[in-house]
Amino acid sequence: RAMARHLRERARTDADPAGTGPDGEEFVTVLLLEILPAGEVRALNCGHPWPHLLTGSGAEPLARADPLPPLGPFPLPADLPAVACPRLRPGEALVLHTDGAEEARDAEGRFFPLRDVLTEAAREQPLTAQSVRRRVLTALLRHTTDPPQDDVALLILRNERPARPAASRLRSGVRTAAADLGPSDHLQFPA
Repeated sequence: RAMARHLRERARTDADPAGTGPDGEEFVTVLLLEILPAGEVRALNCGHPWPHLLTGSGAEPLARADPLPPLGPFPLPADLPAVACPRLRPGEALVLHTDGAEEARDAEGRFFPLRDVLTEAAREQPLTAQSVRRRVLTALLRHTTDPPQDDVALLILRNERPARPAASRLRSGVRTAAADLGPSDHLQFPA
């Protein structure tokens, strides 16, 4: 009841609670990933930044295909094709992020070099979600000198399965992706 009362009060006092006024955004980006047991990845991307695949040698966008338009401003095709992406192998990670991570600027207007920072993070051993998060957020705050103007969210998924010899992989083919984030790994920047 308290939540309902709070929401009713906010609805009365907020002139535009949905943010759809002249300055509000009337679209949403969507990224759906399907990670199959053997590590195959398929994606449906509507206007969202592509995640980066972190391997021992660096960071690459998960796909090079143009995303579909965001949901809202344009009609979508009836058939939404999934994009086949590289396999997520044991020890590798996917870094999903909001556009605020790519579009953060320094005092001179230069964009944050997210891919370069992720490449540095990918070369650290052992590769953990915590080490990637720490490196990205430290570099981001150093780059912007102030908290970013846009929201920044990171989700790091790491395939924690040990690499198996080829013969046993052929028998079962089972590998899964897992997130190694803990409750203390969530940071929030002031709006």
